[in-house]
Amino acid sequence: MKKVSILVPCYNEVENVKPLSEAIMHVFADQLPNYDYEIVFIDNHSKDGTRDLLEEMCKNNPKLKAIFNTRNFGHIRSPYYGLLQTTGDCTISMCADFQDPPELIPEFVHAWEEGYKVVIGIKTNSEESKFMYWIRSLYYKLIKKISDVDQIEHFTGFGLYDKSFIKVLRDLDDPLPYMRGIVAELGPEYKEIFYKQPERKRGKTKNNFYSLYDMAMLGITSYSKVVLRLATIIGFIFSASSFVIALIYLILKLTHWNQFPAGTAPILIGLFLIGSLLMFFIGFLGEYILNINSRVMKRPLVVEEKRLNFEGDKKA
Repeated sequence: MKKVSILVPCYNEVENVKPLSEAIMHVFADQLPNYDYEIVFIDNHSKDGTRDLLEEMCKNNPKLKAIFNTRNFGHIRSPYYGLLQTTGDCTISMCADFQDPPELIPEFVHAWEEGYKVVIGIKTNSEESKFMYWIRSLYYKLIKKISDVDQIEHFTGFGLYDKSFIKVLRDLDDPLPYMRGIVAELGPEYKEIFYKQPERKRGKTKNNFYSLYDMAMLGITSYSKVVLRLATIIGFIFSASSFVIALIYLILKLTHWNQFPAGTAPILIGLFLIGSLLMFFIGFLGEYILNINSRVMKRPLVVEEKRLNFEGDKKA
């Protein structure tokens, strides 16, 4: 009997973890009765009672497992670490808020049985804010355009990964993994499952401007040299232009000393324009340096406080 692992990262999801686990168990009981399964929750130091509820759920069902982090390690590192702790023949990663529909699990498994080592969910539409969906769409198109790797649009990480690909992830030893880029760069041929993303069922989203910006910058700095190359090219163009303009001004001033007042307007315009470009590219350069610094320091993805129902399982 093949075993399917379901990974559910969570943070302050006390209203969702129990209904989601029940929905997943019903899917296996009704549509995938010939498969063994485990549901692994990795909790990013919730403060709303999620941990107490997970403890109670794990006591009553050995198929439910939980990992408690000592603190909040962010929405990038914690889910990736959770993938490495699963023990199934394949692992399906999904959010705790029902925006990744449990009803798609059988489709993922059937595609896996067809021979695909990676099966990914692609959003065709979303019931979230239309403005946020539009912003996300712009980002996906931008990262695909400037990336060195052919990035996947509207892929959030919701998908199925064969244990052979999970081994690839373990061997990477990346302290700051960008899962979407890793699948696009290192993953085998994958199958796309299209779906419309529903609204969050309960609770509030934990995504904010900073977390979305953090994810966007990680993708750009990990998979694109375009911004730095653009800074070099624009810097060269502006330095050459400034030299030519300065030379013209000098000649005109020397040949028409009294008739040619240079004025302060060209100086101010040049200073503000070049200064703003410098600040923009210095900021991007800082993002690249932060990315390099995080990887060089080789900190662990997370530090565990406790794990439940993992007795006998080997820790990755």
